[in-house]
Amino acid sequence: MVTSEFLPPAPRNSGDAWVHAEDGSKYWGRFGAAGLLVVDPDRGVLLQHRALWSHFGGTWGLPGGARHEGESAVDGAIREANEEADVPTDALRPRFFTTLDLGIWSYVTVVADAVTSFEPRIADPESLEVRWVPLDEVDDLPLHPGFASSWPALRRDLERRPILVVDMANVVGSRPDGWWNDRAGAAERLGSQLQALAATGVDAESLNLPQSHWWPDVLAVLEGRANEASLSETDRLRVVRASTDGDSRIVSEVRRLTAQPGASVLVITSDRALRVQVEALGATTRGTGWLLDLLG
Repeated sequence: MVTSEFLPPAPRNSGDAWVHAEDGSKYWGRFGAAGLLVVDPDRGVLLQHRALWSHFGGTWGLPGGARHEGESAVDGAIREANEEADVPTDALRPRFFTTLDLGIWSYVTVVADAVTSFEPRIADPESLEVRWVPLDEVDDLPLHPGFASSWPALRRDLERRPILVVDMANVVGSRPDGWWNDRAGAAERLGSQLQALAATGVDAESLNLPQSHWWPDVLAVLEGRANEASLSETDRLRVVRASTDGDSRIVSEVRRLTAQPGASVLVITSDRALRVQVEALGATTRGTGWLLDLLG
């Protein structure tokens, strides 16, 4: 009897097909492909030992595969990891992704933190093994060529943690939406937009960071009457209410954040004096117009 190690499964959806380039090379996924790199702070990264029948069979790489028509890269990567390695979809927090775009085909590597501990298992015929691999042992494995080429840059950025610190009073005061009549209401409107931004993430170029797209944590600092605003925190948005002046609290928060390993702190304010203070602590700054352009 021929085992699943050697026998490829039948196509399961319309995206399961090869894309052929003019030079004779071929790429799996009619609508592109995506893979998921899950990071566990204690156990390393989750890797897949690819079935022998697969492209570059016998090598180690990421759970992933062809995207469905109309499917986002993030959704495709998470779905494939669930189908191949039983990765729980609710145990993940995407951090960044990077895109290899060849014109006729693209591959997106999605990097996500494991926020809940789980044990992977082989869930379909595409794997010989799935397991956690310590970071220092990844290079010892025979890696899939595509993953081997991307791993150095991925590993470098596994430690990077972008954080946006928003001077809410300064941003609110920069747009004429009636904030002078209702500071708390204006802060709530801005807070809702920040929640959406934190959920969808920001292009890497806008953050002056490598890779393609990041999900930064957002810290919103309120002061004065805006402290009365009702803002709900999320896993990506934290709200700080300054008991005195907002600038002093922002400086204090930036000092704390920049001391954390890998933190990349970006402060949103057009206050020149505040910008000088936080830049001296190692943060970078953007004016309020930069954020308003992102929010649309």
